Amino acid sequence: MVPGEKIDELTTAFPTKRMYNLYSQIMKSGCSIALNIAEGWISLSNPDFRRFMGYSICSSAEVVTYFYKAKNRKYISFSTFDTLYKEPYDLMNTMVAFKRNIN
Repeated sequence: MVPGEKIDELTTAFPTKRMYNLYSQIMKSGCSIALNIAEGWISLSNPDFRRFMGYSICSSAEVVTYFYKAKNRKYISFSTFDTLYKEPYDLMNTMVAFKRNIN
C-alpha cells in the first residue's frame, strides 16, 4: 500500500499541464501492486495466486518505468528519482522470488 501513497506525494511536483496523464498512470500502477496481490491471495488457488502475482510484478515494473519517464522529463530531480524508484524496484524483485516458490 505504501507505493501508492509515496507516488501521490511525488507527483504533486509535476508540471500542471503535464501532470494528469503521467500522474494517472503512475497511480493506477502503484495501486495495482497491492490490489493484485490481494485478489490473487483471496482466490485460494495457487495457479490463480501465481497469475495475480505476475500482474503485480508487471505493475511494479510500470511504476519503475514511469519514475524513469518523470526523471527524463525533469519532473523530478535525480536525487528524488534515486530515492523513490528503489522501493518499487526492490519490491518487484522480491515478488519475482516469492512467485517462484508458489506451487
